[in-house]
Parts: sequence; C-alpha cells; structure tokens
Amino acid sequence: MSKVGFGGLNWAVLVIYLLAMLGVGAYFTRKASKNTDSFFKAEGKIPAWAAGFSIYATTLSAITFMSTPEQSYLTDWSYAIGNFSILILIPILIKFYVPFFRKLQVTTAYEYLEERFSPVMRAISSILFMLYHIGRVAIVIYLPIIAITSVSNINPILIAVIVGGLCILYTFLGGIEGVIWSDVIQGILLLGGALLICILGIAYTKGGFGTIMNDVAVHHKFLSGSDFNIGDLSKFVPLILAGQIFNSLYQYTGSQDVVQRYQTTGSMAETKKSLYTNGWLALITIPLFFGMGTVLFSFYQHTGSLPKGFNTSAIVPYFVVTQMPAGVAGLVIAAIFAAAQSTIASSLNAISSCAVTDFKQRFFHDKLQGLKDVTLARIIIIISGLLGLAFAVYLLMGNTSQTWNLFLSITGMFGVPIAGVFAVGIFTKRANSLGVLLGLVASVACSFYVQSLNISSLLVACVAFLSSFIFGYIFSLMIPSHKKDVTGLTVSTINETYVKK
Repeated sequence: MSKVGFGGLNWAVLVIYLLAMLGVGAYFTRKASKNTDSFFKAEGKIPAWAAGFSIYATTLSAITFMSTPEQSYLTDWSYAIGNFSILILIPILIKFYVPFFRKLQVTTAYEYLEERFSPVMRAISSILFMLYHIGRVAIVIYLPIIAITSVSNINPILIAVIVGGLCILYTFLGGIEGVIWSDVIQGILLLGGALLICILGIAYTKGGFGTIMNDVAVHHKFLSGSDFNIGDLSKFVPLILAGQIFNSLYQYTGSQDVVQRYQTTGSMAETKKSLYTNGWLALITIPLFFGMGTVLFSFYQHTGSLPKGFNTSAIVPYFVVTQMPAGVAGLVIAAIFAAAQSTIASSLNAISSCAVTDFKQRFFHDKLQGLKDVTLARIIIIISGLLGLAFAVYLLMGNTSQTWNLFLSITGMFGVPIAGVFAVGIFTKRANSLGVLLGLVASVACSFYVQSLNISSLLVACVAFLSSFIFGYIFSLMIPSHKKDVTGLTVSTINETYVKK
C-alpha cells in the first residue's frame, strides 16, 4: 500500500500543538516545585470540571480513539454498553470509596491498603501499578504511531521521540496541575477531532446521513439479536456491561492515575462534580466514537475505497490523511496524539507519586533525607518516561516479541484483583492482610486459567474481581490474624474518625 505524504501545513499544526503542551508544563513549573502537595495534588485547587475532564482524558487513550471506531466499523455498537458502567459506578464511588481516600488525605490509593491491611499490601499494589504503567506508556506510544505511519510517510521513530519526549518534559515541569490543564486541552481536542471526522464523513458519503441510517438498518450496525446470544460471549451485551464495571472499578478505585485526581479538588462535593463530569463525557463518547466507525463504514461502502488487504486498525488515520483538507488533517492527527499524551502524562506523574510516597517517604525517608521529594519525583518521571519511550522505539524497530506481551499480561492481570482487595477491605471487617494476599494470588491463578480459554477478556475481568473478593474473605476467615482496629476504614464505620496508628 502506497503511503500518503503528511504535508507542511499538517506538520505546522502538529508542531504548534506539541509546543503548546510544552508551554502549559512550563507555565506551572514554579508552582509545582514548591512541595509534593503541589506536585502530586495541586494543593486541592483544581476546579471540578477540569478534574473531570482530566479523568476522562486519562482513561481515553489513543488506542481507544482508534479501536472503538474500528469495533463499530467491523461489527456494531454492542460494546457501547460498557460506557454506561461509569454512570452505574459513580454513586457507589461517591458513597463507599472516595470518602476513605479523602478522609485519609492519601497521596496514593495504596495508602488505604496499608491502613486497612499492612505495608506489604501497599508496597505490592504500588509496585505492580508502576511496572504495568511503564509498559503501558510504551504501548500507548507504539500503537497509534504504528497505525498512523502505516498510512503516511511520517518517520515513526522521529515522531515517537518528539511526542513521547515532549510529554515527558511537560510532565517533569508542571506536576499534576500541568498534567490536568494539558488534559483539558487534549480532551477538547480529541472530542473536536472525533466530531470533525463524523461531520466530514457524513458530508463526503453519497446520500449523506440518509445513506448511513439505511446502512445501520440493513447491516445491523447498531444492535442485533446476536448481541444477546449467550453462545457468543465475545459480544454478549450483559457480559460486556459486567466486565466493564469490574474493569472500571479497578481504574477508579485501585489505579493511582485516576484516584490521584480525587485529591486535586478542594472538597468532597467538588470531587463528586468531577466524577459526574467524567461520566457525562463518557456518554458523549458513544455517539462520537462508535458513530465515527459507522460513518466510515458507509463512506467506504458507497464513496471511498480501501487498499487491498487493508488493516482496519488504521481506518481512522487513513481517512484523516487521505480525505481531510491540509491543516485539518494535522489537527485531527494532533487529537490522536493528544489522547496518547494525556494517558502517558498521567501515568508518569502517578508512577512518580507512588515511588516517592509509597517507597521513599514510607521506607527510606531517613536514608534519603538529602534528596528532595519533588526532585526525586522529577527524576522518576524522566527514568520511567525514557524506559517507556525506549521500549516503544524497540517495538517500532520491528523487534517485537512475545516476551513483551507476556510482561503486560502478567502485570495487567493483577489490576482487577487489586480492585477486589479494595472492595473486601471496605465492605467487610474480617478480611486481613494474609487472607487478601493469598486471595490475590488465587485470583490471578484463576484469571490466567480463564484467559487461557480465550473466551472473552471481559469474562476474565469478572472472574478476577469476584475471585479476589471471595477468596480474600474466605482465606481471612480461615487464617487467624493479629486483631487490627479498622474503625473508620470500613462501610460499617464510614462516618467514624480514623486514628492513624
């Protein structure tokens, strides 16, 4: 397949966007440098709407920007039901989870696990998060770039270094406040880019919106009876919803990149507003991103044509670089990179907060007294960012291996079970440290087995959460443990004051 030139005007738009993100980081450098409260929590001064936008941009990566339209292009909107999971979870988060994070004034999510269980559970959860997110940085850089460069003549190594390097730099400079305000700009840009694709796709399709609606009816591009056929779990709507609920539970309760946002607002009421802002943005995603895939399906059915043997994972960037006017195409490609950078920046700042708070301050404070926390945070951002970028370049050079996929599978497999650990700690009194640790191991074993059956990744998520919760509780009942005062740390005592020992 011949590749399309990117063009000077598109490059100019992309460079302006990248420099603007660097400028945001530079603007907040002085404020971020004051202390860790500024660098990791923005002193609780972020407006609720901005925090909500940041959560949204963090959870929507460039991979989602391209894979969601591909899903609806190839099949239908069945996976859109998963977007409703966050609206189902928001009341639960507000009532049962966020109050503990705010009560303890945590910097990382895993501080709760130490107070509820032990330092061991805190350290394990934190290091698993860091390892997985270094790998995730690499994948979030690699996948959109490989898709874009498969249809254009952009040099993949060069764009990886520029996009990834500048992202590391503005995260290094601006701390969480710089990251959040960059997320706001990036969130607006990615939504605007998606809307532009939908509008131009409709305009360019012969017959316009009427043709698209006819295709929706004829080709069952919205929902069909097969989406409720339990014989095919890969697109069984109830499983999609359940699996996404459990995936989201980890993201919003046990994943530091999102939990960190809860402390950047000034009050519980503001945190509540930020979560609902994110929830409504997640609903907007449905017509924009699933609609994008349906529009592109009609366009290539009736107007455009795809090269023989075309890889549909690049369907969005291919439409952008071949059909959109110069300048506009550069803006939409910038939106795809914006989705990547918002995820990367959040991961890097979250990794540094875990390294400083969960390890330096908790275990090595006396030995590393001469090293300032903010300085260490910035060092960690550089190291973890360069590691992620180096792995991405390694993948781009064609040296992909099953070892890398295995690494992501192993570290990622611990995510949803960690959500089960948080849940069993919050909703029961009897759970103890050794019990939940054994439950975590048993849950990961169950998850690997279910994954090996190759039925559905969402089934894996359901098994991972439920087995972690159930095994953690059962093992806790079976194993005697030192009696620990959990007053103020469970739902039965949620309104009571917790006194840190």
